[in-house]
Amino acid sequence: MKKKIFLLLVMVVAVALFFVFDLGQYLSLESLKSNRDQLRAFYDTNAVTMVAAFIGVYIVTVALSLPGATILTLCAGAIFGSVTGTLVVNVGATIGAMLAFLVARFLLRDWVEKKFGAKLKPFNDGFSKNAINYILFLRLVPLFPFFLVNLVSGLTQIRLPVYFFGTMFGTLPGTFVYANAGSNLASINQLSDIASLEVLGAFALLGLFALIPTVYKYIKSKKNPPTESDRVEQES
Repeated sequence: MKKKIFLLLVMVVAVALFFVFDLGQYLSLESLKSNRDQLRAFYDTNAVTMVAAFIGVYIVTVALSLPGATILTLCAGAIFGSVTGTLVVNVGATIGAMLAFLVARFLLRDWVEKKFGAKLKPFNDGFSKNAINYILFLRLVPLFPFFLVNLVSGLTQIRLPVYFFGTMFGTLPGTFVYANAGSNLASINQLSDIASLEVLGAFALLGLFALIPTVYKYIKSKKNPPTESDRVEQES
């Protein structure tokens, strides 16, 4: 319990400091445009340091569910270019998401299990059996906030490796779109210029494709329900 309280306090203090010192002002489109040349110049002379620092900032931003990940992704494209920026962001986002997932599991999962375990069992069972498909769907479809997927997933029984790789691959398309936009920063006046209906629709379609195996299993199970011996074998 003491460890949980300590971790929670550290996170609360970190988030509070972010807002007290108004660090969000540096995670705006205007700030990125005005500082892009300086950041690029620093990267040209200190590539390794810049990449490491950027990944670190991205990890902290995602792990603490702070606002600004979208601007950071644009920033990656503006500094590193489309491809390298996508890879750098993917590393930071995946590790940050994994940390947020683990924190949610460490702090809240036991309480949720005790409080709602019986009610959540059918959901947990279904989610765990098709975890990779669900994670890909949640990452690809832009309707679900990134931080919320991190936190809620931590409360399920999904295994960490499945969550890690589902997040890593599921975030790649969206990351590339924003990093590529960042590489053409001068043409962007507002974030809505990037997320057009066509782009959002393409992501939604990719997400639906990720669910095809799950839907197929569901339809197949309805047509051929498991026998009693099958259930016993699955339980054993």
